[in-house]
Amino acid sequence: MPEIAEVARVVHYLKKSLVGKTLATVKAQDDTNVFGKAGTSGAEFQKAMTGKKVLDAGRQGKYFWLIMSSPPHPVFHLGMTGWIHVRGEPLAHYRPKEEDEDGEEWPPKYWKFILETDSKPKVEAAFSDSRRFGRVRLVDCAAEDIRKTTPLKENGPDPTIDTDILTEEWLEKKMKKKHVPVKALLLDQANISGIGNWVGDEILYNAKLHPEQYSDTFSSAQLKQLHKSILYVCQTAVDLLADSSKFPEDWLFKHRWGKGKKDSVSTLPNGAKITFLTVGGRTSCVIPSVQKKTGAVAGDVNEDENGDEKLVAKKAGKSNGMTKRKAAPKEDSDAEDEELNGRSKKSKATKISKYFAGSSQPPTKPTKVEDKDEMIVKKRGMTTKALTKPAHVKEEAEASGRRRSGRGKPKD
Repeated sequence: MPEIAEVARVVHYLKKSLVGKTLATVKAQDDTNVFGKAGTSGAEFQKAMTGKKVLDAGRQGKYFWLIMSSPPHPVFHLGMTGWIHVRGEPLAHYRPKEEDEDGEEWPPKYWKFILETDSKPKVEAAFSDSRRFGRVRLVDCAAEDIRKTTPLKENGPDPTIDTDILTEEWLEKKMKKKHVPVKALLLDQANISGIGNWVGDEILYNAKLHPEQYSDTFSSAQLKQLHKSILYVCQTAVDLLADSSKFPEDWLFKHRWGKGKKDSVSTLPNGAKITFLTVGGRTSCVIPSVQKKTGAVAGDVNEDENGDEKLVAKKAGKSNGMTKRKAAPKEDSDAEDEELNGRSKKSKATKISKYFAGSSQPPTKPTKVEDKDEMIVKKRGMTTKALTKPAHVKEEAEASGRRRSGRGKPKD
């Protein structure tokens, strides 16, 4: 999922390419997820944007927006796979699989809207999203009030533009007020905007803190270092516009992507072991030799044979039993992240509802032999005669006192 640095990259190129230009043509597909779940439609977006001038672009955490010559203003969230493309600009660090004559696929696959300016040469920009978790909404307010409206007002300060709010004192108060794993607290957009999975891991590795340790168990010195790490990692990633080739060589980011891959590297260049565990519903990359537990954690963890860490049950009689760790309570006000976490449950429920489609209630377990016989008949397309024993078999069994299987009647 794009995080604070990737969003900063998108905004950089939007300012470079669109600001100061008028949108002559706007095309939008009426996607019920991307537009519909944000309270608008493709047609409404198209009508609201056409003919307007782009005055500026802004961002907060994982959200970004365009300031138009008049309201409403579009506010975007990239979801998991959403991305903004500007034709001819290197927004992404990969080349499309399919290319046109100019060496670039256009419009990009899974596009949701396309913008064209009236300038010469014209600028073309598009939003694509293969998994449709991205969101495009229209906010009808003054430009200076965008951050005071939903969904931005429900999110915490941005580590790169709200440093006057996100101070050491503010962070310590926030950490002491909650009793959740520190990684879960960082991922909660209601606390701090823009920190996602890889940024959160990089921050905790830099601060030498264990992601499972409860937020209210750290010392003042540790919290001071955490504050410094948050500002350092976020600002560095944003300044480099998410270009990972320019990230510092000692960052965890350079070595964290081998989980589950054949012949993957399981150690850092200095030999420190790389392990993975689940915190706050997300996979966390951890260096145990650096990130030591100094206080209470969500559970005692042991490494399994694959180098992953799992919770060890401490209940009576199960001191050595391995059990799956429960995800920490989610307090994220970011509606898009909430939906991502709930999609698997929804899919399962949908499959069940389809299975029982056409019946008023799920079938109950038969309690009588006759009910079972009826189910067998329907399933195999048999007749009821097929389940009835011939008369000569019954008479033979009664005369001999033996069942057809050769076992005798049970003695009284």
